[in-house]
Amino acid sequence: MWRHLQLLLSVLGMSTSVIWIKGGSTHPFIVASLRLLVACVFLAPVYLRDLARHREEYSWSHVARTVLPAVVLAAHFLSWTAGARMTGSAQASLIVNMVPVVMPFLLLHVTGERVNRLEVIGTALAIAGVLVLTLRDALSGGDAMGNVVCFVSMLLFALYIALGRRNRDFPTVWLYVVPVYLLAGLVCLAASLPWLGGFEAGSGREWSMIIGLALVPTIIGHSLLNNAVRHFRGQIVSLATVGQFVFAGVMGWVFFRESPSPVFYAASALVVGGIAIVIFNSPPQPRIR
Repeated sequence: MWRHLQLLLSVLGMSTSVIWIKGGSTHPFIVASLRLLVACVFLAPVYLRDLARHREEYSWSHVARTVLPAVVLAAHFLSWTAGARMTGSAQASLIVNMVPVVMPFLLLHVTGERVNRLEVIGTALAIAGVLVLTLRDALSGGDAMGNVVCFVSMLLFALYIALGRRNRDFPTVWLYVVPVYLLAGLVCLAASLPWLGGFEAGSGREWSMIIGLALVPTIIGHSLLNNAVRHFRGQIVSLATVGQFVFAGVMGWVFFRESPSPVFYAASALVVGGIAIVIFNSPPQPRIR
């Protein structure tokens, strides 16, 4: 029950990401960098505690294995932070959490597991939903590019989760995520250098948005998600993350008075239906211990 509660908290935590991002005006690349680096500051005591406890089990080879996930996470956060400001809260969260439709294809590439016909149909259905949203935005003068950016960010997020599953043998989740956050934060910082001069370092509002991002969707959301993939089947975790767009939509209406159009609900039905087809027709995955 505690692990199920952790998974729920991870989904709730990550669903707030779009709200913190939209609430500030700092350049997206700077936001992506600082949310990760601030999270590392808060998590440093936990990392040092686990390092002392597992010094004999934890080596530089473990640290080296965090480089690729860190680069992927950095690319995900850079694209997600930019994309979240280009489209509606619920819409951005819906697209970025289409992870279940691409996970079978990642498994095909990584493990050679074959993709069945229903998984292909479900994936096509979900992508059709995103195309409906993108076409609607393009024809109505909205920012269709935001949908594309969020879709790319979703692909990176799926790869990040897959890499987390591959690295589930770390002694503790904190010995994995803290180096990943640190390296990803430095990559994002390098990408944000051209815009650092415009950062309002004295703005309490901007820092409150960044600290909120670090504490809630990063430390609570992403860290608990990485812990979840150590204990639950991939389909369960993927299905749970889809619920983010519901929470994000409610918060988007409360804080920004964003009201999704009827087309959004139709597209959502296509996306969620496609995801359900993929999940319930995927081969069972071994439980991660």
